[in-house]
Amino acid sequence: MNRLSNEKSAYLKHSSSQKIDWYPWSEEAFEKAKQEDKPVFLSSGAIWCHWCHVMAGECFADDGIADLLNEYFVCIKLDRDERPEVDRRYQHAVAAMGHGGGWPLSVFLTPDKKPFFGGTYFPPEDRGGRPGFRKVLEEVARFYRSKRDEITKFTDRLIEFLQPEPMMQEEIQKNNLEQAVESILSEYDAQNGGFGASPKFPMPGAVEFLMNRYFLTGNKAIGFCVKKTLEAMAKGGFHDQLGGGFHRYSTDEAWIIPHFEKMADDNAWLLRNYIDAYSLFGNKYFKDVAEGIIAFTGDVLSDPDGGFYSSQDADVTPEDEGGYFTWKEEDFRRILNDEEFMVLSLHFFNDRGSMQHDGSKKVLFDAMGAEEIAAKTGKELIDVIEIINTGRGKLLRERMKRESPFIDRILYTSLNGMMISSYLKAYRVLKDGKMKDFALKSLQKIRKKHLIDTELYHSEGVKAVLDDYIYLIDAFIAAYEVTGEQSYLSNADELMEICIKKFRDNNEGGFLDSEEEILDIRIKGIEDIPHPSANAVAVILMLKLYHMTGKEEYHQSAESALKVFSAKARDMGIHSGYYYCALDAYFNMLKLDMHTKSGSELAEAALESFIPYSSFVYSEDKGYIVPCKNNICYEPVERPDSLRIFLEKR
Repeated sequence: MNRLSNEKSAYLKHSSSQKIDWYPWSEEAFEKAKQEDKPVFLSSGAIWCHWCHVMAGECFADDGIADLLNEYFVCIKLDRDERPEVDRRYQHAVAAMGHGGGWPLSVFLTPDKKPFFGGTYFPPEDRGGRPGFRKVLEEVARFYRSKRDEITKFTDRLIEFLQPEPMMQEEIQKNNLEQAVESILSEYDAQNGGFGASPKFPMPGAVEFLMNRYFLTGNKAIGFCVKKTLEAMAKGGFHDQLGGGFHRYSTDEAWIIPHFEKMADDNAWLLRNYIDAYSLFGNKYFKDVAEGIIAFTGDVLSDPDGGFYSSQDADVTPEDEGGYFTWKEEDFRRILNDEEFMVLSLHFFNDRGSMQHDGSKKVLFDAMGAEEIAAKTGKELIDVIEIINTGRGKLLRERMKRESPFIDRILYTSLNGMMISSYLKAYRVLKDGKMKDFALKSLQKIRKKHLIDTELYHSEGVKAVLDDYIYLIDAFIAAYEVTGEQSYLSNADELMEICIKKFRDNNEGGFLDSEEEILDIRIKGIEDIPHPSANAVAVILMLKLYHMTGKEEYHQSAESALKVFSAKARDMGIHSGYYYCALDAYFNMLKLDMHTKSGSELAEAALESFIPYSSFVYSEDKGYIVPCKNNICYEPVERPDSLRIFLEKR
């Protein structure tokens, strides 16, 4: 056992039995590298990462490679979920070297942490156009010994290149919203839904922006794009057709073959998308998909005592990619009766779902709908639907007997903030009190475990980064909106003030991603990667808090952030979707002065209505709500039906 056995990260512990003398990310490792004049090998990955496990089995378990690493390098293993800010710097560095990015990330550093060579996955020997890791280690060690001056010059140039360029504020204009819609729609895949080509990510920030724009403008082309995208994602193998929830991304354009890991952040944001789509379009299918996400996260990614786990691994073993989630024809024949086999095979079992490494294994996706099956077989539609539901239940129960992929049970503040606020958003529409209770219990647990006095932690013993502050604030505000309890608003207000002190760039505007510099760099980003940018979410939260507290500082900070990111967002297209949500909120935020009790019919009517951008402020109960927008307040509304009509027409 090496020193990683003492770490809290499941990913690091996974490497504790290897013969490599691994260190966690620590000053101790770099001090040893200085004393022994050795380069550092940094391996960054995650417990859910398929190719991380492949490289571990092929390379890190190899005695010869372990000997090379121990002799010529000081080795650091990093969990990118535990230390996202460290991983982000070295991802940028390897990308700047022209070697792409992703996990596993394999980087070679000087003892002062500067990267001089890197890549991602390396096989043990030359294969598929990739150099063998054994050869890479020998060459890097030789290069480090003989070309020190070249390394110093290269790393100095690289660090200088990685330094963020100054950002200039520019005026923000309302017509930027229409331009953003055009830019995002230009990347829309009209045939398959979604945006761009393979690999395909769901881009929930862009989807939310388009939904809000559809509501505010009535543009039918926008609505069609959103519905097509959400339906296509939900019908594909990217969506777990049996257990609910979504995998990380699709490897193909049609959403059929996924990368199988299932992540808390992806499912949190997709839950928001599908709940909003149900509210906006009234399509029960979107409600069913949202309830499937809730079922998955409740069954698989939830601690019964409160809190949400971070991920479910892609595989049980790296040798059988997606084995837990895929099926063979013989499985269907064994589990289903003849009628179920005929219907479920038409519905789910299609050659387009064949796995590349084993064509007999299929990813289940909605290949043929119930109406088409009814027409093809001559059965009544209601009977086909019942057969599909019965067969799906049998398949799920059978799958639950299989050895399931590993679940990372660490409670990260940022991910919990996302899931809690998403659960509370879903509660507002579905009215499931258990969801509300569990979300609030989870919020209390994270506050107790990770907010120590005024210091917030990402996980136990790991200091928080910007994402942790922003998404926890979002959860506090969501809790205030559904309960009216002042303590939640106070928590959000206090935490935002701390966040501003720690992370705001007082020179340019916007928030920096970490409290401390790494590689002499603090990053200020606005892109959705692919979940919405913390900077964009922060703008919306500050606009809400401005209306809730009356603190002008929040409005000024939100406005300066919008200005400083304006040019960058314009260049990023689909990846700036949530920035444009924030810009939209700046122009279209609706303040609801809630002169009614939380839980009243009037309050519930406000909560369950689709309002793209809103802030709720609870006051003395006088039996009415006053809507305000752009410094104009409307007549008080006393009846739930009148409020619904007002909100639909606004």
